Amino acid sequence: MATLPNFDMLLFGGTGDLVTRKLLPALYRRYAAGQVTEESRIVGIARSGLSREAYIAQAATACREFLGKEFDADKWSAFGRLLDYMRVDAASEQDYAALASALRDREQVIRVFFFSTASTLFAVITGNLAKAGLVTPLSRVVLEKPLGNDVASAELINQHVGAVFTEKQIYRIDHYLGKEAVQNLMALRFGNALFEPLWRRGLIKHVQITVAEELGVERRGQFYDTTGALRDMVQNHLLQLLCIMAMEPPASSDPDAVRDEKLKVLRALRPLRDRDVLIKTVRGQYKAGSVRGLPVPGYLEEADISPDSTTETFVALKAEIDTWRWAGVPFYLRTGKRLQDRLTELVVTFDDVPHPIFERPPTAEGANVLVIRLQPDESITLTILAKNPGEGMRLKPVSLALDLGETFKTRSLDAYERLLMDTVKGNLTLFMRRDELDAAWRWIDPIIAGWQQYDERPKIYIAGSWGPAASSALIGRDGFEWHDEL
Repeated sequence: MATLPNFDMLLFGGTGDLVTRKLLPALYRRYAAGQVTEESRIVGIARSGLSREAYIAQAATACREFLGKEFDADKWSAFGRLLDYMRVDAASEQDYAALASALRDREQVIRVFFFSTASTLFAVITGNLAKAGLVTPLSRVVLEKPLGNDVASAELINQHVGAVFTEKQIYRIDHYLGKEAVQNLMALRFGNALFEPLWRRGLIKHVQITVAEELGVERRGQFYDTTGALRDMVQNHLLQLLCIMAMEPPASSDPDAVRDEKLKVLRALRPLRDRDVLIKTVRGQYKAGSVRGLPVPGYLEEADISPDSTTETFVALKAEIDTWRWAGVPFYLRTGKRLQDRLTELVVTFDDVPHPIFERPPTAEGANVLVIRLQPDESITLTILAKNPGEGMRLKPVSLALDLGETFKTRSLDAYERLLMDTVKGNLTLFMRRDELDAAWRWIDPIIAGWQQYDERPKIYIAGSWGPAASSALIGRDGFEWHDEL
């Protein structure tokens, strides 16, 4: 990869989990690969009274743990020369004067402000950056999700940030879009002639999107209990995956051409309102169980969780897209914590042949299935029916499998590696546009309102399972099963 131009990256929330476990390791990897110049600077910004040396030592400890064998002491020593730390209270105008002084004479360098803080601080930080004269024509701002907690709060944030930065300077990040396998999904759809003619109603029965986690809330209890799985995962990650699966071929790979098509999908989603919310969505919350043979506590026993919390840790729902391509094809979305496995996969079940002339095997329901796995291993598997050796025409499902890691034998870029470098390059393709975010919240908000209207409490499921039984019933009413239950 080509070396990037010089940049200053200012990491607000610089002592937080995201910065120390994800952003700094990603930047170190790009430096070790020769993509980050020696003249670039990376500044952690937080309220803690740390010295530069203490911050670098803290970052080294986190990166050594996260990177494992990739950590090289000599390269880290060189990378550490790029690091700095500044104590800044986000709400204090006076603290930004020192930041402006530290960046004086670097106005011609690309300046990236990464907001790894609560979204309630985004407007405050943006306003203080503007008052201190820190925003230049070469500045970009990265907004970490979730951006607000409903359409009104998201729009308020966008108004404040948009008053200081132009839309082309705003990078609303969803790290799922930076994953190598998601890029492969785009390549699969729009780089091959094979699947596009089949990618439509009449040829596809249904689509499943699953993002399952084995972990619980970990150290995010306070945040998670006011957010829940619908806001934390569905509003961004799952809807973005749905958009890539369902979008029309863009006219080009230009960022706005791609994002225009994703926006059309979001606006074509059939609203879930009133009693439809009860029929087409499932809320769940895990109780104590075991994951991989080890006992784990229930959600209500986790740190910083209210003992009477009704926050959902699991969501399953049926989405329908009112377009010519997808009318009548259900999309089933599912995500949850403390599930049986860590898994992100997209499953496309194709329709049956119009007139079967061979005896079908008992397991041939959905004989042609395309499974695109994004994690833990990246792979593409297509199931077809083939003749079983021997007399007669007995058919058997067989798989054509592509293991992307084994095929390319190289480490894929971490999502934040790609997205941080795209920010420096000025490439907006993998970031959400303001109207996309608005459309996503407008679809999510009525679901939350429906749960509140009918006092829909989460259904309890055992940690280490695949979620509440109601999730299987949701897809079962249409005559289908979740892929992992087949």
